[in-house]
Amino acid sequence: MAAFWQQRGRRQENGGLGSVIDGLGSVFDVLLANARLVLGVSGAAVLAIATLAVKRLIDRATSPRDEGDPKAEQKSLEESWQDLALIKTTPKPPKKQRREDLSEPLLPPARPLVPGEAPNPTGCSAPLGAPQVKSSPLRCLTLQEKLLSHSSQLALPEIQVSLVTQLARSICTQLQNFLRSKCPELPFGRLFLSGALLDGLEVLAADHIHLMLPVVLDTGLWSLISGEDTVVRNPQYWMIKRMDLGYFPRGCSPWDRFIVGRYFSSSVLNETLHKLLVASINWPAIGGLLGCAIYPVVASRELKLEVKHDQVELSITLFPVVEMEDKVLLAVPPEGLVENLWLESFYRAEVSRVKELDASDSGARQLCLRILNGVCRSQPSLHKLGGSPMTHVILHLSDTASDWAEESLADRFRQVLEELVASLEKGVLLSYFNPKINLFSGLLEEEIDEMGFVLYRAISEPELLLK
Repeated sequence: MAAFWQQRGRRQENGGLGSVIDGLGSVFDVLLANARLVLGVSGAAVLAIATLAVKRLIDRATSPRDEGDPKAEQKSLEESWQDLALIKTTPKPPKKQRREDLSEPLLPPARPLVPGEAPNPTGCSAPLGAPQVKSSPLRCLTLQEKLLSHSSQLALPEIQVSLVTQLARSICTQLQNFLRSKCPELPFGRLFLSGALLDGLEVLAADHIHLMLPVVLDTGLWSLISGEDTVVRNPQYWMIKRMDLGYFPRGCSPWDRFIVGRYFSSSVLNETLHKLLVASINWPAIGGLLGCAIYPVVASRELKLEVKHDQVELSITLFPVVEMEDKVLLAVPPEGLVENLWLESFYRAEVSRVKELDASDSGARQLCLRILNGVCRSQPSLHKLGGSPMTHVILHLSDTASDWAEESLADRFRQVLEELVASLEKGVLLSYFNPKINLFSGLLEEEIDEMGFVLYRAISEPELLLK
């Protein structure tokens, strides 16, 4: 009795909830009593089951909880979900058929078979004139097909390449005329353009090109010394030494003004040319003549020009170049105190060798190289692998893999990735033309780790690099 009054008190504290529930119960009783008359036997059964479930929910919600049972609340929730499931799964009463429905046929009349036609087991026929929809199975592209599709997307518009080349040649001519008039005593050779854009290996954008400035030396007054024999111990660099100063004193060569410690200084030559590009040449006038704006980059260590046209933006880098003893040396000294070093360039030999190999076996080395260069350019972590390192990997692989037909592009692509990962693990990629040179020597350990991680993932799923 005490429990009853306690429960009643709780109901009253809840704002008269008990009286409302009692009222609902009486309503349910009235409904059940008259359900057979209104809904029939089946409808009354359905209503009874639903009413029973609802009443169980209400009784459980209003009944006192057992404070000593920690699982009481969880049990109550489970029983409530069972009751709701009982309501949802209750079968619906069959729809009462109308008299006019009984006169309609249950199935449409079968269409007579045309001679030679197979019978339709479903008994259904498509409406006349309706289009027949054929379901085509989903087709997954192979790596070979994805590579070929990706390579077609890398192709640059010929109009854009032509415009960039024409602009660069016009600037080259203007710079050549200026050097001849400003520095007639210096025997510069004829300027020429270079770079992957001209050789068909450029991808994604025609936005940079190289301008080569030949420096003509008297071979009787100058000689080459390998960087391996100097204090830097780097075979990738060379020094150009002035010879026989006792018999041919300073002034005998027009390049003696750039000597530092009896060596032709690439840094001094670059500084002189940088001053000419920034302060002496009237670039606004030249740009107005060519229909573009030309700006020399003042803060860069490189000799660089930025060109802005209505249709393209172009970066031109000027490289003084010395050709001696079958070596091509660029005035690109390493960062540091050594300012007399010249970097040996293999670019001309790389491109020539790749094209020669492709011509001999109708190979796809250039196609593979374009795709890989595009991948390196689109992936910031792989920027330093593009160009020369990637070309040397393909050249090394050409010595062992003989099948470079276009049909084997996917296999060669995977193999290049595997070779790169193996080289990054060792931190060594030997030059194809000089095995003493490690092309990875200038990379930081963090850069090698990041590139190795990206390429290691790509070995199992190369499509990641093509996105």
